[in-house]
This record gives sequence, C-alpha cells and structure tokens, in this order.
Amino acid sequence: MTAFYGSFDREAQEEENQRTIAKALEVGINLFDTAWIYQSFGADGKENVTNEALLGRAIKIHGRDKFIIATKFGIVPPLSADGSEATIRSQLADSLARLDTDYIDLYYQHRMDPKTPIEETMRVLKSLVEEGKIRYIGLSECTPSELRRAHAVYPITAIQMEWSLQTRSIEAEVVPTARELGVGIVPYSPLGRGLLSATITKKEDLDPKDWRMNLPRFSGDNFEKNVPKASFQELASELGATPAQLALAWLHAQGEDVFPIPGTKSSSRIVENAGAVHVKLSGEQVKRVEQAVPEAEGDRYQAMTSTFDARL
Repeated sequence: MTAFYGSFDREAQEEENQRTIAKALEVGINLFDTAWIYQSFGADGKENVTNEALLGRAIKIHGRDKFIIATKFGIVPPLSADGSEATIRSQLADSLARLDTDYIDLYYQHRMDPKTPIEETMRVLKSLVEEGKIRYIGLSECTPSELRRAHAVYPITAIQMEWSLQTRSIEAEVVPTARELGVGIVPYSPLGRGLLSATITKKEDLDPKDWRMNLPRFSGDNFEKNVPKASFQELASELGATPAQLALAWLHAQGEDVFPIPGTKSSSRIVENAGAVHVKLSGEQVKRVEQAVPEAEGDRYQAMTSTFDARL
C-alpha cells in the first residue's frame, strides 16, 4: 500500500486503503503484516509515507483489539541487514509510535544479519518479550540451521518465507524443520507478486516505475514463461474459484500450520482472497494444480545474497 508496487499517489490512495482494511476485518481477517522498511522515501532520503502509520490510523478507527499486528525489523537503508540491539530497539520504538500501540503481537527479524550472531539478536528479542513490548518472535528468510539456533534461545512462533506454486524452495528443508519444532509457516508473496492472480498477464500491466520490473522473474523472456497458462484459469473455473483463490487454496492444503498473507490495496480483492478458505482441494486436485503451474523461471530477487537460499 505504501511502497514498491506501482507509483501512484499513496496519500491520495488513503481512502481505499482504509476501506480495504475495514473490509478485511468485516470478512474475518485480523492478522495484518507490515514492516519498518515498508515506506516511501522522499528526495532527501527521509521517510515520506509509512505502512505502519497507515495501519496505525486504521487501529485508531477500529480499536487495537480487532488486530493481530505483525511487523518486522532489521533492514536499514539502503537495504542491508542489521540485527544489533541498537537497531532492534530503535526500529521497535519507531514501529510502536507509528502504529500508536504499546506492543507488537508478532515481531519478525526481516533478514538475517551476517555480522550479528542470531543468538545475540534472540537474547534482545527475549528481553523485549519480558518487557511486554512484543508478544511473539518470528524470523523471515531463515535457513533451517538459523531457525534451530534461534529457537534454542527462545521459542520462534512463526517463520515468514516466500512460498507459492511458483516458489517451492522451502519445501525440502525449511518446512520439515519448522514442523519438527512446531513453528508456524507464513508464506509471503503467495500470489507470485500478481502473476498467479491473473492481474498481470503482460508487461504493460505494470507501471514502468513498479519495483517488480527489476525482478528477474518479470524481466526478459522470463516474464512470458512465468505467466500461468490458460489451463490454470480453466482449472480454477472448473473448481468454482478465481485463479487467486486457487493459488491460496493450494497453500491452505499444505497444512493447518500454513497461513498465507496475500497483499492487496483493493477492497474487492480482499474479499476475493478471503474466499479462498472455502475452496477445499482433494489430494488429486492438489496434484492437478501443481501440474498446471510449474516453478518460476529466474531468481526471486535481483540480488539473492540476503535470502535463505544463498546460505543453505
């Protein structure tokens, strides 16, 4: 809603953003995921519009008890990982102020910091739980080893990892480790950043300034290869679902410990996404869905150095 996707006037978008959040609450969605780094920076390099402040205004409208808030720390401009105590406490203070709340429900380390041992980061997070500033701890883009090391210091509640029909690299090692430890799995970009929802079928569907234009999967010949074939839409129609609902239903079918977080800035899309919980897939249907959508061509990011794949 406030960074990366598109170049619309984010302040002018406020009304629809708030309508979308209200509609989410109305249909039973109460987990909202944000991050310190989800913000637009002005020409002077200072923050302009932040996603946390947007969510904070929604909390003020509807009440804190309506929301389970997840936010993330540990990416500092321009885009480097920092899990030091100084950064954690500074970014948490910013997040609490923007969200206008006394506590964060689920606090994720956004990216693993190669300079700070994860045990040190976890000891700080454990102290924040004891101080009542955060309730639960999560990790994002962690390897199985990093998850085990962190969990040994203090229980990890959830890991946020990219997982979709087109991105399945966590299935071999990360998912089994999370399940062994009893850690929930929160797939981000479950709709392939728009490719699986049939909203992006040609390059012209994206604003030239959209961040996705720089991603390998949206570049060169990869884009056409990664747009799902008509058979996927036909299968969705056969099963009484939209493509987005089918992609989300496939993730729901992976287990009761899987909680996908599709992003949207549209009140109509939030209703569509919520409808995925009513699409129940049999084992045979899961296989058909997987056959219709192969894994994507190209890396997930322009630079993969901060992803878990680079450290396996």
